[in-house]
Amino acid sequence: MPEVLSRRALNRATLERQLLLARAELPALEAVRHLYGMQAQAPNPPYIGLWTRLSAFAADDLARLIEDRLVVRLSLMRSTIHLVTADDCLALRPLLGPMLARGLRTAHGRGLAGVDLDELAAVGRKLVEERPLTFRELGALLRERWPEAPAADLVGGVRNTLALVQVPPRGIWGVGGQAAHTTAEAWLGRSQDERPSAEEAIRRYLAAYGPATVMDVQQWSGMTRLGEVVRGMDLRGFVTEDGAELFDLPEASRPDPGTSAPVRYLAEFDNTLLSFAQRTRTRITDEEHRGRIFTVNGIIKATVLVDGFVRGMWKVTRSRGEAVLEVELFAPVSAGERAELEAEGARVLGFVAPAATSRDIRLTEA
Repeated sequence: MPEVLSRRALNRATLERQLLLARAELPALEAVRHLYGMQAQAPNPPYIGLWTRLSAFAADDLARLIEDRLVVRLSLMRSTIHLVTADDCLALRPLLGPMLARGLRTAHGRGLAGVDLDELAAVGRKLVEERPLTFRELGALLRERWPEAPAADLVGGVRNTLALVQVPPRGIWGVGGQAAHTTAEAWLGRSQDERPSAEEAIRRYLAAYGPATVMDVQQWSGMTRLGEVVRGMDLRGFVTEDGAELFDLPEASRPDPGTSAPVRYLAEFDNTLLSFAQRTRTRITDEEHRGRIFTVNGIIKATVLVDGFVRGMWKVTRSRGEAVLEVELFAPVSAGERAELEAEGARVLGFVAPAATSRDIRLTEA
């Protein structure tokens, strides 16, 4: 019989792999590679995500990687924007191509009726490789060739067919502006992997998120029919307390369930909250709180971990030089946990609002 992993054992294993049990002494590039896809729908969350995971991290560390083309932001897993290394971009994008093609048919199929998708991709590639374009600019240019098709559908066709990376200054800490896009090949000067490996992607996922079920891997990636692939790999099997079948790398560490977990502040859209199927996502989040964290308009709020589990939400408000960290807890915490929340919160404020002349922390309990 496979070993049973309790909820707490699963929690501690995942926290360790997500670099949330102890801050890692890694350079930012190695951390991005290890995490294998940081949610990046908004520009700033990856910076906070790395700060909360690394022992020494400054915003310029990631900004330089983006400017030097060592990491990129583009649509990947689940057709959402992720921050990945250049190498992982070129390996993952062709692997996820079939998933993105399905999404294209679902979201834009009607608007693209009668449009030759190969021609659309060729025209789109030429346009964005001449100069990086915003989606508004790209849509207007594409409609010169296909005036009957909606601009949003034409852009969606290019986005889901080509690997479009967002170029700086988009993604640079403290810099605003619309996203402009070019192809990964033009930006990185290299071609995509001609032999992408699902097995390698699964191993990398388990190294960053495991142990996991087949449905977890599919939820994270957006790919389907991975059961045969997973079961054909050299992996170790476990089960959850309710009988879900788990897989893990044989050599992976799984900490003692009694290992203490420090308070951590997770950014909006943190990949830890979005990378598991419903049956096992309780390793981090109680289902009763999910509706408060995942909003109807697609925003995933910034959260706090207490004893390894999501126990509240946080945000920083600014006014006239003052920065206030507001923490809304889902339930009362102990005096020691409150002190830890305040101490870690002060460090968060120091990172996200270094120029504030006044800082304050306000904790409220449900």
